[in-house]
Amino acid sequence: MTASVAAPPKDHGIPFSEAVGVWARIAALSFGGPVGQIAVMHRILVEEKRWIGEERFLHALNYCMLLPGPEAQQLAAYIGWLLHKTKGGLVAGALFVLPGFLSILALSYLYVLLGHAPVIAGLFFGLKAAVLAVVIQAVVRVGSRALKNNVMRGIAAAAFIAIFFFDAPFPLIILTAGTIGYIGGRSGIAAFKGGGGHGTAAGDVIHDRDTALGEGLPDHAHPNLVWSLKISGVFLFLWLAPVAALLLLLGPDDVFTRIATFFSQMAVVTFGGAYAVLAYVAQEAVNTYGWLRPGEMLDGLGLAETTPGPLIMVTQFVGFLAAFRQATGLPPLVAATLGAVLTTWVTFMPCFLWIFAGAPFVERLRGNRALSAALGAITAAVVGVILNLALWFAIHTLFRDVREIRFAGLVFEAPMVASLYIPALVLAAAAAIAVFRFKAGMIPTLAATSAAGVLLYLSGVIG
Repeated sequence: MTASVAAPPKDHGIPFSEAVGVWARIAALSFGGPVGQIAVMHRILVEEKRWIGEERFLHALNYCMLLPGPEAQQLAAYIGWLLHKTKGGLVAGALFVLPGFLSILALSYLYVLLGHAPVIAGLFFGLKAAVLAVVIQAVVRVGSRALKNNVMRGIAAAAFIAIFFFDAPFPLIILTAGTIGYIGGRSGIAAFKGGGGHGTAAGDVIHDRDTALGEGLPDHAHPNLVWSLKISGVFLFLWLAPVAALLLLLGPDDVFTRIATFFSQMAVVTFGGAYAVLAYVAQEAVNTYGWLRPGEMLDGLGLAETTPGPLIMVTQFVGFLAAFRQATGLPPLVAATLGAVLTTWVTFMPCFLWIFAGAPFVERLRGNRALSAALGAITAAVVGVILNLALWFAIHTLFRDVREIRFAGLVFEAPMVASLYIPALVLAAAAAIAVFRFKAGMIPTLAATSAAGVLLYLSGVIG
């Protein structure tokens, strides 16, 4: 028996009001993508507050990594639920999203109202250069962790070829990789051992027994099928009822219906983090729906990189622009606001569903080699997908003209070499040197390239 089962639960004595303040503080500091966000949570909850221990934190993180959606936000909801039941999970998960939502909404207003002003245009020009360096850094970071053998490298290469040359749907790539990993894990193949994960801060290990929650499992955390079915029904209704209502009232071709259905689908298949799914979102939003232009997708990612909260909040910017341009019968800014709210709702509501429905049963997933192998294969495929995203961003950032190439069944975009934009190349190279050579942080790099972009615009070098 594990210690968490043998030891009786104890009253942790953490006031809910204090927890709300801590979750608000974590939300305000949640910059830098999932790695940085998880590190902030670990530092505050484990090292500083000692509310939970290292073992429980990592176990919760491993569970969240098996779920679709932003693992950092789900980890916050999980720990909030563990400490203060359902209300704790709701507050922790919602606060994690709220600062980013408000920040991106305000910046989206500025984007559509003042986007052509020299200062704003220069700022976003600089952001694009830095975002390209950050995405390349994500390829290197995730690849160094996930591609531990030739089998995983092969999965990554196959994923890149499938999405770049054959425009394969992202959900299909994830499903295929997960199936291969699961079968490989069940078969005991050595190449599929391990599932990866985000590292936490180094130092002395803080054990569960030395924390406020202790080793015992709280009463509400024991598996309860009836409770799980009830809470699943509530969140399933909150998630899908608006989608069904839009389908019935507005029809499948209305922009709000398309936003609701598309991002609901994304909420189910967003394994591997925001960088992985963004390649698919960008392709669909730009090429299929015509909601925005390629450069605008880079602008949205720049907004998400510079604001607190999950990086997947970039989808809010996509929904904002889609409704701003395509909604009829409403003032554009009102429609855009509704589009942003709708996108955020259908993106994050499923996260609460997964946590509240599955968290009480999480102990049963411990040591499941097949699930860990599936996660490892998915992470390997994600490397290929992020590489596709990096290449897509590079083509549309560094070159003014792009053409579609069709050859022997392959379809892909190729840049016109003569259209290479030197100012963009110089800024992107400077950002890459800052990130890789001098280990500069994301926020300083973004701030520096944004300032450089503004200066270039004001000086007339670009325009």
